[in-house]
Amino acid sequence: MRAINPKETKLNLLLLFVPITLYFAYMSDDETIAFFASMIAIMPLAFLMGRATEEIAIRTSEAVGGLLNATFGNAAELIIAFFAIVTAYQAGAGTTTESTMVQIVQASLIGSILGNLLLVMGLSFVWGGIHHKEQSFSDAQVNANGSLLLLAVITLVVPTVFHATVGGEEGASGVESLSHAAAIILLAMYALFLLFQLKTHADMFATDGSHHEEPEMSIRDAVTLLVIATVLVSWMAEILVHSLETAAEDVDLPYLFIGIILLPLFGNAAEHFTAVSVAAKDKMDLSFAISIGSSTQIAVFVAPLMVVLAWAMGVPLTFEFGTLETVATFLAVMIVNAIAADGKSNWLEGAMLLGAYAVLALAFLYHP
Repeated sequence: MRAINPKETKLNLLLLFVPITLYFAYMSDDETIAFFASMIAIMPLAFLMGRATEEIAIRTSEAVGGLLNATFGNAAELIIAFFAIVTAYQAGAGTTTESTMVQIVQASLIGSILGNLLLVMGLSFVWGGIHHKEQSFSDAQVNANGSLLLLAVITLVVPTVFHATVGGEEGASGVESLSHAAAIILLAMYALFLLFQLKTHADMFATDGSHHEEPEMSIRDAVTLLVIATVLVSWMAEILVHSLETAAEDVDLPYLFIGIILLPLFGNAAEHFTAVSVAAKDKMDLSFAISIGSSTQIAVFVAPLMVVLAWAMGVPLTFEFGTLETVATFLAVMIVNAIAADGKSNWLEGAMLLGAYAVLALAFLYHP
């Protein structure tokens, strides 16, 4: 649990974008402004969700606290993806909106993985490296999270290669069945990973500052804050999803760029700030846990959960995320595993990760 500081207070000023979003969504009927305002409004709301979750987790065991953080750590992305799937279901099979929403869900999931691995970890390495010549973090985190991420990347690569190999309607049908089975396997692996990380080998993943501070809220206040923030995030996410197509057309931005770069950037902003700020304090175990841990949660928990949910609703969401997205994710995991393999970091390694992220962002920006 961290103390409130002036920078976090300034972040809360962005809560003004909640009423701004509601005004343009329901009164002014300007969907483009409503889209960008809702995206900004999600930032402080996601931060408040994180604060409330930490307050609740501080009173629990490591296992329960870890499960809470796993559930709510990427809540903004999960909620946005959920409303996109619901919108696709409401639009009906074969419609343009269904296709767009499926693409947005896939892009936002890939974007969250890339953003945490390259942008957040890169900024953390750079900012921490400016304050400290060399920093170190747990090898156990690198090995466990890195291996699980590689498993997730295999799940992304295989359906794409399968469809390219088989082709036609048979290939498309096979990809859907393969994705459903893979989603169940990944969820089972994530459950085993939580058991390994939080129970059987918890000492290997211990980080400074996780359960050493006193609560700053009562449990009632923390639960109330969590419920209110979650409801507001859901409301903002609903407005964001329903205004996305109009906004993309008005500002001429590709859906891939919105899903992969913009949505994860704003949805994860509070978490990004935390990872970078603790890196400057030489708490690299915690910073690394936030960045790579969030990527692992998205890859082996949120993504398969969304595939299973879409499967139940009859929405054709699969792990065939596209060649560019798949290759980008594979390369991101490989470069992070290579750089973090020695358990040490410096500012130059961070700059390399940021450079890789910039190249990929440009590729998605210019993608038709």
